[in-house]
Amino acid sequence: MALSEFEIKKVEKAVDAFLAIRRPPPSIRNQLDIGWRLEKLSVFIFETRPVWRNPSEYMDYDFAKATYVRTQGVWKIYWMRRDLKWHSYEPNSSVKTIEQFFKVVNEDLYGCFFG
Repeated sequence: MALSEFEIKKVEKAVDAFLAIRRPPPSIRNQLDIGWRLEKLSVFIFETRPVWRNPSEYMDYDFAKATYVRTQGVWKIYWMRRDLKWHSYEPNSSVKTIEQFFKVVNEDLYGCFFG
């Protein structure tokens, strides 16, 4: 089951606030940018960069994910490790709101999302 229209609007509002803080300046966005996508109950945050062998092509690199667990009413937080698998973000493995997820990602206390 996907998110409701109300929940999607809430996610979009939270994403807009996050991107307003974290997106690189417009002058370098063709070399590095941050984007997002929604897949069913998960919000993915990714970097977009040119492919090094062909700079006219771009590739997305996921680095953060929040999955809504409706039965618990929480967003589970994950980060992409270099093994290219999603790992639970400790010690904040879940939050109550999508805004709290973006706060955790933005603060990045353990250097998991932005290094």
